[in-house]
Amino acid sequence: MNFPFLRHLPSLGRPPLHRVVAATGAAAAEAALRHLLAELPELLLVMVAETESGQVLASYTSQPQLKPGSTTPFWRAIVQQLHASQAAQGQADEQLSELLTTLASQLHLLRLQPGGQQFIYLVVDAHETNLALARELMQQATKLLIASNKQLLD
Repeated sequence: MNFPFLRHLPSLGRPPLHRVVAATGAAAAEAALRHLLAELPELLLVMVAETESGQVLASYTSQPQLKPGSTTPFWRAIVQQLHASQAAQGQADEQLSELLTTLASQLHLLRLQPGGQQFIYLVVDAHETNLALARELMQQATKLLIASNKQLLD
């Protein structure tokens, strides 16, 4: 039997849902996540991670089966393979900006920051979210992430 209210009880050993979790010093990543949450409150998962190390800087999930930390190595490997493929084809000067995976019920969108140091990964319900809107909001969040990172460096 499935009791949805049980997932909100902290004593069941699962991390609490519907909460932004950010690493220390990841204010820019948290700002990008909060922007996406404000615009797409029905999203299922969103995270910001470093491409090189795979470290999750900030994450939010509303579904216990979606685990940001466990998917990061796979997306990181896909990005690395695509970069290697581009280099092998002589397209090393082209920048990978976005990856889209469509499932019957979900859209998975990964957006790389220019330069590829970080990426934002978003999962939404395919029946509740417009893909064009999700892509535009991801682009805005990426710009916000870049601007926030610049402010922190200055």
